[in-house]
Amino acid sequence: MIERLVAAVRELPPESTQQAVGYPSLFLLVALGALVPVVPTGAIVSSAAVVAFHHSAPLALLFVFLTASTAAFLGDLALYWLGQRGVRSRNGSRWLAALRGRATPERLAQAQERLDTHQVSVLVLSRLVPAGRIPVMLACLLSGMPLRRFARGDLPACLAWAATYQLIGILGGSLFPEPWQGVVAAVGLTVLISAAPALWRRLRGTGHAPS
Repeated sequence: MIERLVAAVRELPPESTQQAVGYPSLFLLVALGALVPVVPTGAIVSSAAVVAFHHSAPLALLFVFLTASTAAFLGDLALYWLGQRGVRSRNGSRWLAALRGRATPERLAQAQERLDTHQVSVLVLSRLVPAGRIPVMLACLLSGMPLRRFARGDLPACLAWAATYQLIGILGGSLFPEPWQGVVAAVGLTVLISAAPALWRRLRGTGHAPS
């Protein structure tokens, strides 16, 4: 996968073509990732930031930030609206079932406790913590939080999320002279960040296991 990514970045078309194709593609991929959480949206934003960093266009990084944050926000709202339909329905919905399937009872209970304590502000942290978005979103759904109130908390969360992963991409782009090198570094860092919580939970579980 990384070899294909490197080859694609090495063969980048002219900047005008990249802008015409890249921003709509970035929007669609991030919005899809908000609806289907298996898409690595953080790595996508970081990679786009690396390419934008090496552009001569002064506003390229700003456009990446606005595109990614808007797509993430609209995708979250769409998923929350679909989840609300499932909560209101007697038979639920496949979207609500998918959300439940991605949040263990333990993590859901923790999210509900944090939501009761910190209210909407917990949404900001939920997007920055890997795999933290879905349990908090499900807790909001089960608590009956209206869509408008969810949107008020989710907007700064999406802005902070887009800024964080764009900074990772800028860091990768500034360390290496070639865009493909920065993309590889940024993708590796985002994968490491995403895998860290699960690795920590596994190590903690192993440490607590009886001998």
